[in-house]
Amino acid sequence: MTAVKQPELLSIAEYLTGEELSDIKREYLGGTIHAMAGATNRHNLIAVNALGLLFGMLRGKSCQPFNSDTKVRIEFPDHTRFYYPDAMVVCHPNPLADHFQEQPVIIIEVLSESTRRTDLGEKRDAYLTIPSLKVLVFVETDTAVVTVLRRKSEGGFASEYYSGLDAVIQLPEIDVSLPLAALYERADLKE
Repeated sequence: MTAVKQPELLSIAEYLTGEELSDIKREYLGGTIHAMAGATNRHNLIAVNALGLLFGMLRGKSCQPFNSDTKVRIEFPDHTRFYYPDAMVVCHPNPLADHFQEQPVIIIEVLSESTRRTDLGEKRDAYLTIPSLKVLVFVETDTAVVTVLRRKSEGGFASEYYSGLDAVIQLPEIDVSLPLAALYERADLKE
């Protein structure tokens, strides 16, 4: 009987070097890479709105937002992962020459049909292991609905739900608030 050949795992250094040269974004899971799916204009608009709001509200403060071109590095006991969140806020950033952040305080993922299962499963579980993470935000694309997972002082995370364009997400962790009306501005939501 012939053994199935195992794929060669990519080192972290090879992955990071390859990302600098790649025309597409690829996420890294313990040596394997996965190409990311393209997003709709609505998805990208919501992500840009989130980033624009955060940028404006954090000007002159110690925390800063990063866009979806910045990876987050997550260390597990037996492997490392790199993901590209749609937006994140970091209060203790890595050096400017790095291509990733390791201590996000806020992570925002805009959900889409092609990534929903991964975002709400594998990525969610990985993000929640980041010691610095205080808030994980999942934004729906077709309707004004946002799910927030907020770290509790006694441990774990509590779920909060916001819906409707009048809702406002308070983020005292970084002293800002995100009005859903601004988050979904120009997104032409389905009623």
